[in-house]
Amino acid sequence: MKVAFVGKGGSGKTTLSSTIARYIASKKMPVLAIDADINQHLGQSLGLSEEESKQVPAMGLEMTKIKDYLRGNNSLIKQGSDMIKTTPPGTGSRLIRVMEENPIYDHFVKEIGGVRLMAVGSFTEDDLGIRCYHSKTGSVELLLNHLIDKEKEYVLVDMTAGADSFASGLFTRFDITFLVVEPTIKSVSVYKQYREYAKQYDVCIRVIGNKVDDEQDIAFIQEHVGDDLVATFSHSKYIRAMEKGQFLPITEMEKRNKEALDRIISEIDKRTKNWERYYDLAVEFHKKNAESWANEEAGQDLTKQIDSNFSLQKNIATM
Repeated sequence: MKVAFVGKGGSGKTTLSSTIARYIASKKMPVLAIDADINQHLGQSLGLSEEESKQVPAMGLEMTKIKDYLRGNNSLIKQGSDMIKTTPPGTGSRLIRVMEENPIYDHFVKEIGGVRLMAVGSFTEDDLGIRCYHSKTGSVELLLNHLIDKEKEYVLVDMTAGADSFASGLFTRFDITFLVVEPTIKSVSVYKQYREYAKQYDVCIRVIGNKVDDEQDIAFIQEHVGDDLVATFSHSKYIRAMEKGQFLPITEMEKRNKEALDRIISEIDKRTKNWERYYDLAVEFHKKNAESWANEEAGQDLTKQIDSNFSLQKNIATM
């Protein structure tokens, strides 16, 4: 399953996404964690030092490597550089699995305690006034367009704060999106904004309540999000220790919070795949991007990259 974590800045989404990744890894299940936040902290939340985090290759700076591999021998795409973030796969494209050996993983993946980490890379001072951060997160969108995940395989993406992912089709690339919500008006407003934007695309949104002190906090979140609330986390000594760089075994987490992790995994597992819908949305957003800006920039009609004879579902069946 492909899973996104979003929320207001400071809501704790990075801490929770890393905790969930570590929990899945502790159960010996495959998990690929991708840091797509403008503030790159997922590596440190998984246990890397600040210096080690900086050494994780930035996907957003090496798009050519990703494009050249994913293109394969797709005859509708003359060269990798013709691909944009929304380019969907077609006949001859390379589809990649969560657990396999390939040049992209060999170069970009760093393993920490059973969690395989990839990172978009930070938005630097050199980028100011020159490019949009979404030009870097496009590496994630392109990868997810070509990434095949099966049952009990997890791809967790720590997204940038707020509703910024709506600047592209990235928000449609997930089986489920978790909004991390604190018991505050500002935090629930991000949830309402995200739900409003996403409703026309039938995006599955669920809520994780964080930093709750008591039943009143839970009731406040429940009042605003209703049945979307899956689990809540109370203030945790375990997580506080983790934020200080003390990575204890998951077994030492508070019982209530560990039960919340189980509910989240259960919510992820009960989702069902619709690969044809997934592919149709990729095509829809590719057309939108091509017609609004990319055709002019590329000097060619990029909608011709769409392979009308290609079936993602049929290709998956043969993998």
